[in-house]
Amino acid sequence: MKASALGGPRPVLFHQALPSFSESEWAAAAGYDGVILDLQHGELGLETACMILRSLPRAGAYSYARVGAIDAGPILRLLDSGARGIIAPTVESREQTEALVAATKYLPVGNRSIGPSRPGLYVGDSYPDAGNLAVSTIAQIETRVGLERAEEIVSTPGLDSIYIGPADLAASYGLPARGDWEDGPVRDAIVYLRELTTAHGVTLGIYSGQPAYTAALFADGLVDYAGLGIDLVLLNRSFQDTISALGSARSIGSDS
Repeated sequence: MKASALGGPRPVLFHQALPSFSESEWAAAAGYDGVILDLQHGELGLETACMILRSLPRAGAYSYARVGAIDAGPILRLLDSGARGIIAPTVESREQTEALVAATKYLPVGNRSIGPSRPGLYVGDSYPDAGNLAVSTIAQIETRVGLERAEEIVSTPGLDSIYIGPADLAASYGLPARGDWEDGPVRDAIVYLRELTTAHGVTLGIYSGQPAYTAALFADGLVDYAGLGIDLVLLNRSFQDTISALGSARSIGSDS
């Protein structure tokens, strides 16, 4: 993520909330750059998430996990299983951001315990330095309070990226809880966070449900990467489109 933000292709990741080994494989085959295993929502638990991470290529730069809370125990297990980024939801203070950095980075940046459980996870002369470079520490801003304190969050040493949760951010302003906002306070927040992250040298990402919206953000230079779609929504959309396409065919001849 850090290298790509400096002029390379913008990564597009897939949110996975279901305990499936096949989904991340199919997403990669379709052209996604990586996956965000979503332990905050859905049915994906820690044990399964760790096993899915182990099934992914060890050097995959975008094998990410979004945790339910900033808890060093689960975060450590996800990282040791191969997660290359940890997204913490609802970050609203520098204190929370410092706790996230402590859980995801080795000394002297953080306080992550050294106990590799997957061979050759990081390659370099110094395993801690290589690990700190390989792992992205990502704070999710998705509330009005988090946005108001964004500068203290973004300027926290050791933080690599900000991830915007647009639906919750919209709800905190009394708006419908949806994403892909083209105007209003959520759009203003994207622009503000773009300026702030650029000034502090960290990257900016966002969740989006529509490819056209994501493409427009990329074209405007507003984000460095995107989480495009989540399995629960994509499946629901596919089911609805499929059964709708069948139309009234099921009722033909039903009265005979």
